[in-house]
Amino acid sequence: MSRYCEQCGKAKKACICHWIQAIDAKTQLYILQHPSEVNRAIGTARILSLSLASCDVLVGEDFSNHEKLNQLLSDNEQEAWLIYPGDDATPISVLAEQRQVQSTNGEKLKPLTLILLDGTWKKAYKMWQLSSNLHSLPTVSLDNVVAGNYRIRKSPRDSGVSTVEAGFLALTALEGQHVNFTPLLDTFNQMIEFQIQQMPEGVFERNYRGK
Repeated sequence: MSRYCEQCGKAKKACICHWIQAIDAKTQLYILQHPSEVNRAIGTARILSLSLASCDVLVGEDFSNHEKLNQLLSDNEQEAWLIYPGDDATPISVLAEQRQVQSTNGEKLKPLTLILLDGTWKKAYKMWQLSSNLHSLPTVSLDNVVAGNYRIRKSPRDSGVSTVEAGFLALTALEGQHVNFTPLLDTFNQMIEFQIQQMPEGVFERNYRGK
C-alpha cells in the first residue's frame, strides 16, 4: 500500500485533501513547475490545481517546445500574461482595472490565462531564461503583496510569496469582487501549521522564526 495520497501526492499523514475547497474561477492558471518542486512536501502548487478546475500544472525547466503551452500562446483568441516581477511589468491592479473598464464599455474580453513559475527565485529565473517562448509575453507584477506566510521556506525578498499565495493574490485582484479565494490561503495555512508541528522542538524557532 502506498504511503502517499493518490490525489494530492503528499504523504498520507500530511494529506491536504480534507482542507481543499473547490473554487470556480474564470481565469485560467498555467503553473510551470520546476522538477525539483514535484515531490516537495511543502510545495503549494497542488493546492491551486486541486482547488481550481481552471488550473493546469506543466512540469519542466525549458518550456520552449512544450506543445500544450505553445498551443495556448499561439491562440489569438486567448490573452496570456506571465506573473513575473520586472521594471516593465504591469501591476495586477492595473490589469484588473483595464479589463473592468473594457467590460463596462461593452468590449468583448478574451479569456485570460495567467502563467506562474513554480520554483525558488533562482530556479524560476533559469526557467524564464531557458523558455524562449515566454520572452515575448507581457508580464504582470503583484502590487497587492503585503507579506508572505511561507514561514518554513526562506525567501530572499521580504515580499516573497509562495505559489499558492501568488495565485490567490492574482485571482483576488481580477475576480475578488465575485469569487472568494480565501479557502486557498486557509488550506495553505493549515498545511504550514501541520509541517511546523512535525518539526523537532526548537527547530522552527532557530531556523525560521523572524525570517
